[in-house]
Amino acid sequence: MKRRQFIQTGSLVTLPILLSGMEVTAISRSSLFNLVNGDDDKVLVLIQLNGGNDGLNMVIPRDQYSGLTQVRPTLVLPENQVLQLTDKTGLHAKMTGMQQLFQEGKLAVLQSVGYPDQNRSHFRSTDIWTTASDSDEFLTTGWLGRYLDLKYPGYPVGYPNDEHPDPFAVTLGTVVSETCQGPSTNYSFALVNEASVRIIEETVGPTGFVACYGEELSYIKTAIEQSNAYASRVLRSFALGNTMATYPDSNLARQLQTVANLISGGLKTKIYVVSIGGFDTHANQVMIDDTINGGHADLLQTVSDAVNAFMKDLETLGISERVMGMTFSEFGRQIRANNSYGTDHGTAAPLMVLDLVLTVKYLVKTPSLTNL
Repeated sequence: MKRRQFIQTGSLVTLPILLSGMEVTAISRSSLFNLVNGDDDKVLVLIQLNGGNDGLNMVIPRDQYSGLTQVRPTLVLPENQVLQLTDKTGLHAKMTGMQQLFQEGKLAVLQSVGYPDQNRSHFRSTDIWTTASDSDEFLTTGWLGRYLDLKYPGYPVGYPNDEHPDPFAVTLGTVVSETCQGPSTNYSFALVNEASVRIIEETVGPTGFVACYGEELSYIKTAIEQSNAYASRVLRSFALGNTMATYPDSNLARQLQTVANLISGGLKTKIYVVSIGGFDTHANQVMIDDTINGGHADLLQTVSDAVNAFMKDLETLGISERVMGMTFSEFGRQIRANNSYGTDHGTAAPLMVLDLVLTVKYLVKTPSLTNL
């Protein structure tokens, strides 16, 4: 199975995405879900950009630069500072790491990705992205959680076991990802770093009054036992794993370094979710009279440098062909700049696919500014 088919084939579960105004079914049993089917060693890494990323400041339509200058004169980069991807498209000046990956055929850019009837709410948009619901539909399970439930029904009862000793998913942080929420529980194991993983003392209940709370106590004991079993496997992988790249000093880079460590250490987890916040750039997105620098530029450089180091690490470790990555944010920003050197909530935005064995650079046609 060639992983670039992720952007080419039909669907088992349809994500609410639009590409350049055309609805697509980008998730299929024969493509993306093969990454998490348990039958091979492939890994999916989701990189969540929390806050609503300004896609027009990240992936810049070079062929529509004059129009961009008219609607966001206080934000637009100097034309000679845009990093070229194609004749029509470029990246923000701070994203040299991503440009290098694109030039090497390891990065794909999907333009104008969103969902119909965008309501521009952080909370609701995040719900839709993580559950893959329609905009007027409310679900309590994540799109990966539902798939995992089909593949491993009954979880967490009977897990971990000899066949599946490791967590199905790992969230880097203190809270598990909603994307991995199943009907009964979340399939994701949350951790910050190696030091945050603890073996918990198992509960021993009293002999009396079991009828009053026996079921609840049993649930707690089972949860602790499962957590300890997963924690032991995670700690073992930390000990066996390694990282060989120099990572920048950022929280996102540390998360990705942890992912590389666990994969190289033999953890059989199929899904990793990492995140970075700060993309709700209503004000001070750029510095006054210096559009190359500012809060959003710093975020883009953080993402670009962290991902570039991660990809180089995977290649050096010899595990690059096992890993695919994808960025996403709850929505984009409006085309027109506001009066605070920032942008307000918008709709669609670019999405990036990371794959060290991509053999083609894939860009959907750059959308017209008038259609966003």
